[in-house]
Amino acid sequence: MPVPQPADAARRWIVVQHTATEGPGLLAGVLAEAGVPSRVVRLDRGEALPAPSDVAGVIVMGGPMGVHDTAEHPWLGAETRWLTGAVDAGLPVLGVCLGAQLVAAALGAAVTTGASPEIGIGCVTLDPEGRADPLLGPEGDRLPVVHWHGDTFAIPDGAVRLASSDRYQNQAFRYGDRVYGLQFHLEVDDEVAADWAPDLPAGISLDGPERRAVEETGRRVFGRFIDLASAADGD
Repeated sequence: MPVPQPADAARRWIVVQHTATEGPGLLAGVLAEAGVPSRVVRLDRGEALPAPSDVAGVIVMGGPMGVHDTAEHPWLGAETRWLTGAVDAGLPVLGVCLGAQLVAAALGAAVTTGASPEIGIGCVTLDPEGRADPLLGPEGDRLPVVHWHGDTFAIPDGAVRLASSDRYQNQAFRYGDRVYGLQFHLEVDDEVAADWAPDLPAGISLDGPERRAVEETGRRVFGRFIDLASAADGD
């Protein structure tokens, strides 16, 4: 039986989490500083997604599983269908890494395995559409990011590609005014970096000033996403 939610939770943003070590990171602070009520839904613990009509916005985090790993993680199929409904309902939706792949799949795009994993601190280059985009464009031509993925997505029909890297052509897309998929990570704060450290390949570190630059970029980008969502709602 679903657990009743308090009345003030009816129109919160939700952060969809798929594994213990890939939570919202610095996004939690950005949401709180913006005065945006939010709660985390742990699909890996069997928690249920609320009806899109009870949600103000959606952020979908990453995870080590793939979109098609439904035998091991049967909730992935239901999540993809739920995201289709969230987009159709006009909600602001931001997908990060696996989250971006799930949003792409929800919009009918293919998600496939790339030639080789892309892991570590790096950058993405904005396309002309990305440089004109209100979310990513203010950062300039290139963004410092954290990569950790081996899958990739096609750009959904009706969406525009915003960024690429030397190894993966599709790094970000926008669908409509406020649905975004980011293949890369910008949410990595000290706590997330420490959680990830034991599983990083040998020779790869997320310590140092390069990751601090990613964190600063993430705070700006995520803050603009909340502003875009609020402006579209007329707040």
